Amino acid sequence: MRLLRFLRPLFVSLTLMAATGGAMAADTGFSTLATPVRSDTGKKVEVVEYFMYTCPHCYALDPLMHDWVKKQGDKIAFRRVHLAFSGPKDPLAHAYVTLESMGQLDKVHDSIFRAIHVERNRLNRDDAVLDLLVKNGIDKAKYLEMFNSFGVQTKLKRNEALIAAAKIDSAPTIVIDGRFVTSPAQLSRPGQSERQTQEATLRVMDELVARVLKERAPAPAKK
Repeated sequence: MRLLRFLRPLFVSLTLMAATGGAMAADTGFSTLATPVRSDTGKKVEVVEYFMYTCPHCYALDPLMHDWVKKQGDKIAFRRVHLAFSGPKDPLAHAYVTLESMGQLDKVHDSIFRAIHVERNRLNRDDAVLDLLVKNGIDKAKYLEMFNSFGVQTKLKRNEALIAAAKIDSAPTIVIDGRFVTSPAQLSRPGQSERQTQEATLRVMDELVARVLKERAPAPAKK
């Protein structure tokens, strides 16, 4: 699978993980961050997908990811972080955080993917993104107010720091419990279809969630 490489310095290649604090476990399809990057999700296992709307692999994985999240139920706390491919003012990364802050992501998530990968709308400018969102029922005035808000700007900077700390350099990449990093790129094998690679990724994710839950389970009482 072709990796989507980033030009910005904050994206460090996964091939350097052993030197920078991450360790790749042989043949497991995941790596482990030496310094966990996690949020407080209570008893639920945090699952973060780092993705981009323009990434064809993210688009292909999206319906499978939707079903996987639904299957996990209350065991996980799932969220996405959109990589800022073109820098701090990346239109789609900015739009994603804005919609997330408005609580409107579910309303337009599929439409954005479809516009890019089916309708071939590049959506590489803020006005082009806004036009699509308004056509799909997003209130223009409320969107622009949130788009320019201090809260959204702060969250964009926080995401940038999170991406650097988790050493994300390709999409899609999934981080579980702030320490286990997996991706279709890590699980790709010669002669394997993309769908097979995606399914292998989801199996690794199943195993990692189960591992975290097992670690957290209280020890049995001594008799």
